[in-house]
Amino acid sequence: MTSGPTTQNEDASRTPRRDRLFRRRGPLRRALRYVGILVFVCVAILFGGFLWFADTVTSLRAPEGVKADAIVVLTGGYQRIDQALGLLRDGAGRRLLISGAHPSASPAQIRRTTQGSPDLFQCCVDIGYAAIDTIGNAHEITRWIGDHGYRSVLVVTNNYHMPRSLLELRRVDRQTDFIPYPVINSDLTRKAWFAEPDVLRTMLAEYAKMAAATGRWMAGMPQGTGLRSDNEIRREGVKQQQR
Repeated sequence: MTSGPTTQNEDASRTPRRDRLFRRRGPLRRALRYVGILVFVCVAILFGGFLWFADTVTSLRAPEGVKADAIVVLTGGYQRIDQALGLLRDGAGRRLLISGAHPSASPAQIRRTTQGSPDLFQCCVDIGYAAIDTIGNAHEITRWIGDHGYRSVLVVTNNYHMPRSLLELRRVDRQTDFIPYPVINSDLTRKAWFAEPDVLRTMLAEYAKMAAATGRWMAGMPQGTGLRSDNEIRREGVKQQQR
């Protein structure tokens, strides 16, 4: 007999609660407003960061007449290695490390592909096979620098890859003076690169990696070394010999 009035009373009590939640100054409206502001701030930061990244990349220029103790080049294209070998021939550094070469690529193959001098390769070029990615490049390069006691090093890589490369290198090694020597495939300041899908895609992808690397660094998050083991290097080398 009392279930009808009780139900009506419960419905009546729920209605004011819903009204309080959804009214203009209610807690749910406030929460949604704060979330919206947070999303807007995050988007603004990311967009501003991309503008900074794009300006940095497009403004990079290879320094003239620069000299350092040594030169390192991060693999990813033979044009990078060609430029690094040219710097070595010109005396910009005493020795060159090619970091991140695939274990299947022998020194002779790399030399023939780059048309490098046999004497130059024999005396002054080292090849690192351990690095898998940019983090691995940083660790491989830092080990090589420590083995030789260098204090200043020219870093050769593509302009869009330079900011992240320097970030990872300086995160691992804060003592060495890393001098950027960007490889510039095309002058991005002389054309509307943002209207070219391939270039824009490359810039966005590299910025995303840069943002992730910066976030890991600021948060102090652990990360792997990005290096192959000695056994992995040997196995890849054996596979290449058996082909």
